[in-house]
Amino acid sequence: MAAEGTGHALAVTVPVDRWLELGRFARGTLGCVYFNFSTAVDWKDQGLDVVARVENLDAGFSITMKTRLEAGETRCPSLVPVWRGAGWMERETYDMFGIEFEGHPDLRRILLPQDWEGHPLLKSYAVDTPHPPYR
Repeated sequence: MAAEGTGHALAVTVPVDRWLELGRFARGTLGCVYFNFSTAVDWKDQGLDVVARVENLDAGFSITMKTRLEAGETRCPSLVPVWRGAGWMERETYDMFGIEFEGHPDLRRILLPQDWEGHPLLKSYAVDTPHPPYR
């Protein structure tokens, strides 16, 4: 818990099949209407974590939501049906980590060119791969 006067923070980890359910609970029941961020963490051989932080600004309350995708798994439900603001951040996570957000209305690259091969923030990405200069 955070110090008094600075609000409360909670971290919750759920299986991937309950990811969207957790999002709906956080928004509907807990009043977390502000979608702060979404990203991923590559644990190499142990899979990927999808991480999102949502907040109830009126109550000074935040939830860091996490789910683990097993090694080789790249599919996760999209949180766009719950928070429209998740759209661009899920696109960035797709672009950098290759996570396919099921139910996302426009899942395509957002930072790199559409013909870019691979996902640069994966630990398996070959950093010595030659790429044409960014224009």
